[in-house]
Amino acid sequence: MDTRQEFIRFALAAGVLRFGEFQTKAGRLSPYFFNAGLFNDGALLGRLGEFYARTLLDAETAGRLSCDMLFGPAYKGITLASATAVAAAAMGRNLPFAFNRKEAKDHGEGGTMIGAPLAGRVVIIDDVISAGTSVRESVQWIRAAGAEPAGVLIALDRMERGGTATEISGHSATQEVARLYGIPVIAIASLDDLLAFLDSDGADAQALAGFRPQVRAYRERYGV
Repeated sequence: MDTRQEFIRFALAAGVLRFGEFQTKAGRLSPYFFNAGLFNDGALLGRLGEFYARTLLDAETAGRLSCDMLFGPAYKGITLASATAVAAAAMGRNLPFAFNRKEAKDHGEGGTMIGAPLAGRVVIIDDVISAGTSVRESVQWIRAAGAEPAGVLIALDRMERGGTATEISGHSATQEVARLYGIPVIAIASLDDLLAFLDSDGADAQALAGFRPQVRAYRERYGV
């Protein structure tokens, strides 16, 4: 099993990936929902970090990005970058990492940044990209420190065009990030991988076979 299909099954077993009817921030009714905040115990977070680290190292080997350190935007990115750094070190790739505070600290070391100084080629670690706000802020902080944003690593790319339920833009959030900042966005898995899972003949996929038409219809209406 490849990393992408393994991750889909892991997220499903953890209850992080769910099927049903869910309303998105854009007002769309989605047949699936992904909530990375539910990777909420040590075993799940450790395994998640391994998926991130494996995807990062594979991307480096393939020449898709080059990385000197990791950055996790608050709040979800903090644990994700930390877990990725720990997992990557266990795989022989010891990377420094940093993250930000939402509110500046006015005592002790002060400031809004914690961890290693931002330097070199920095990969941003997050769960998904919706409006792209955390990526935009991360790029600003990285460049302000004299470092270079080298890419964004996320858990799931919904491959979904922006806009609302009725007003649909021409690009997805990940495509906009790549276009605006000239950096790659790499996902552990994507909507295409989710569809491939639903089309597979495994028992877990067959139990969800009834959602195949709904996910495909959603892909056709909103996907890129």
